[in-house]
Amino acid sequence: MSLLSLEQISVAFGHNPLLSKISFSAEAGERVAIIGRNGAGKSTLLKVISGEQVPDEGVVRIEGGMKVAQLPQELPDANEKTVREVVSEGAGEAHSLMTRYFKLLEDFENDHSNELSDIQTELDRIQGWDLEQRVNHMVQRLALPADKLMSELSGGWRRRVILAQALISNPDVLLLDEPTNHLDVPTIEWMEQQLQQFRGLILFITHDRRFLEKLANRIIELDRGNLISFSGNITAFLAFKEKMLEEEERANALFDKRLAEEEVWIRQGIKARRTRNEGRVRALKALREERSERINRQGNAKMAIETKEKSGKLVAEFTQVGHSFEDKVILQPMDFIVNRGDRIGLIGPNGCGKSTFLKILLGNLEPQTGTVRQGTKLNVAYFDQLREQLDPEKTVAENVGEGKDVIEINGQNKHVIGYLGDFLFPPERARTPIKALSGGERNRVLLAKLFTKPANLLIMDEPTNDLDVETLELLEELLMNYDGTLLLVSHDRSFLDNVVTSVIAFEGEGRVKEYVGGYQDWIRQGGKFPTESTSQTDDVPSKKEKAKVEASNAEQANQKTPEPAKPKAKLSYKIQREFDEMPATIAKLEEEIAALHVTTSSPEFYTGDAENVQKTLAKLAHKEEELETTMERWLELEEMQNG
Repeated sequence: MSLLSLEQISVAFGHNPLLSKISFSAEAGERVAIIGRNGAGKSTLLKVISGEQVPDEGVVRIEGGMKVAQLPQELPDANEKTVREVVSEGAGEAHSLMTRYFKLLEDFENDHSNELSDIQTELDRIQGWDLEQRVNHMVQRLALPADKLMSELSGGWRRRVILAQALISNPDVLLLDEPTNHLDVPTIEWMEQQLQQFRGLILFITHDRRFLEKLANRIIELDRGNLISFSGNITAFLAFKEKMLEEEERANALFDKRLAEEEVWIRQGIKARRTRNEGRVRALKALREERSERINRQGNAKMAIETKEKSGKLVAEFTQVGHSFEDKVILQPMDFIVNRGDRIGLIGPNGCGKSTFLKILLGNLEPQTGTVRQGTKLNVAYFDQLREQLDPEKTVAENVGEGKDVIEINGQNKHVIGYLGDFLFPPERARTPIKALSGGERNRVLLAKLFTKPANLLIMDEPTNDLDVETLELLEELLMNYDGTLLLVSHDRSFLDNVVTSVIAFEGEGRVKEYVGGYQDWIRQGGKFPTESTSQTDDVPSKKEKAKVEASNAEQANQKTPEPAKPKAKLSYKIQREFDEMPATIAKLEEEIAALHVTTSSPEFYTGDAENVQKTLAKLAHKEEELETTMERWLELEEMQNG
């Protein structure tokens, strides 16, 4: 049964429609990714579903009694409320009634018996008396620090809290708009696990390709006002979409050829007018109207980095560099060398010291211990994730051109409006103030500005936020071919894997280590992030907390006795049999998946019956999910067996 259905929804801003008579339905258990270019209408679609925006036409139907919760893109305030209070607010009416109920109970001077009776009746009706129990369960399930203040938590932990706030109402439909923005990798992976356990319907927007691959089991793409729905994962969808675009290009070419022939016929002069077929003339007019209404796909951005003269072979050298803030160690003494042409990724939780490391490397911060030697002929370009280099009151052209109409790119003069066209800003958009742009557009402006400056050392801090997939892939290609030195801070795991040749991992308590390869190579080499207990907040623990820890440690030291080695756990007969059969099950699933991959990779596959294509792709997605579940169970049983 469909939880949600959209029927003939249309929304337009200006001449071109964002949504043009789109329809689709979705059921419980589906995790639907909404993809498309920046400005295609993804956020608008979520607003229409949530009721924030009324469509120009069409109907949104949500099954009666179903609850819809939304995870906002903005972080909650870092205020003085406790985590428990903020989570409880997600219960809506139940929270308001319980708050009012206890407030009235505390007012001994006045008689509130009638109002208390009414509140009790309402709480009975909505089953609100178990709110405290539900909050405790949610806090425990998401491992939240219930009594901490929001002001004490990092951005990633505040994001966890609002996810708990969204889930506390037991929603049937969950809407997520860029849930991974500004989160570090540990928090993103934690969120993936939580959402995979959600049994309702999820609709989400993300530009994080790894997050998309792991979570989505259905894709809907918004493209020029239309909606394409596809059951399956993103890999299968991209193959399907490529075939669709090839067919569209062929159809458009045939249409344009026919239109050109008719235009030649209508202009043949007197001879043509003598034999003119009025039906053919009317058909030509219809062809012209159809051609004028065709919305062409937006082109790809054209980026190029200008590299100034090469730097010296040595870019920077750390010798026993260490740094701390108060009693929090940011960098333990380390030796490290950056050579010309290195492409290095910096990975680690928020607040672990990546920005401090870059400031020390650039000479903007003096390390407390050790020395930093910088190379020669360095020209640095810096991409700031907070976009502080952009003036929100000035236009795109004014920010990039810095008051000049003509800028020099790779030794040639170019008008700033023409240059911005390469970054998908038409003239009217290039004259728009920065404050009126979307997040993705602002990132493109910053990239455009950055690439006007010749540089042989490029430092990029979270350049991928809000960029659509096409622009991301172009930026990847650009950085892979960049012949200068690159230092990249990113939580986009796919981006790191595709761009960098080594990573500097911040592994907690000031430990910093270099690994060859990207993010996945770091994992394969045994890399891991600090445990949650050490990365929960960005702040130094309070004196009260430190006193508790010290007292606990002292007590444990006094009472410590050697623990006998635990014997290995013995599995029950039934579980042992399940464990023994799993390798064969996994092998069989892998064979089935490989056979399905062979089928779906055939060019003829997508030209066959559409229903069969969808069924086969859905079967492939199901088998891959079944394999992943089986592997997780196998690892769980292996751990049980090993004790």
